[in-house]
Amino acid sequence: MPKIKFLQADWRDLLMLNYEVPPEVLKPYLPAYTELDLWEGKALVSMVGFMFLNTRVLGIKWPWHVNFEEVNLRFYVRYFDGQQWKRGAVFISEIVPLAIIPMVANNLYNEHYKAMPMRHSVNSNDKETEYLYEWKYKGRWNKLAATVSNAFVPIENGSAEEFIFEHYWGYNAINHNTTLEYAVEHMPWNIAPVTKSIFDADVAALYGPAFEPYLKQPFSAFFAKGSDVAVRVAQRIKKKS
Repeated sequence: MPKIKFLQADWRDLLMLNYEVPPEVLKPYLPAYTELDLWEGKALVSMVGFMFLNTRVLGIKWPWHVNFEEVNLRFYVRYFDGQQWKRGAVFISEIVPLAIIPMVANNLYNEHYKAMPMRHSVNSNDKETEYLYEWKYKGRWNKLAATVSNAFVPIENGSAEEFIFEHYWGYNAINHNTTLEYAVEHMPWNIAPVTKSIFDADVAALYGPAFEPYLKQPFSAFFAKGSDVAVRVAQRIKKKS
């Protein structure tokens, strides 16, 4: 029987700047029983900004925790469950503006949330839209932004966009022998071309010195309009005796 839905929300206006990093940088974050999922032989990480809207936890809308921004840094893995390969994401950092979210998610799902002041803006004309996500750390506003075409199309099978967006599992390391797995459900997203992307942040302080040399020039930049999303209650993967 499918696990119950722990979280339901609309994920909207997903901006992803993708960077190539050496696999060795990611191996300390690799959960047990997973391996890196490579795109054309490259290990990629994504800086992601998006909106959480209409958020419900176990079906309940919590006051002042329904609509908010999130910015995260993630990479891509796969896990073989004995029958099939599952493609998923691992989060290195997740930033939101509300303190209760880190308290709940970090304890229940062993996530890596931190609460910081955040803001966003959207400026549009007939042809394109500028999206900006900002988060304040030690007095500095960091930013993730891009100009996006207003013309959306479906994701093509086998495309780089499909690789980045269509990961339907999340994996978190509990310890060296246990990994938490949860399913992420959503419809295939429509995408639009991205130009003039910006990522300006204190990378070493926020994400660690190992990432600083590589989060400069993006390998690619993608934007998806998003949809309703459901996250199922997690299960533990352990070594079989």
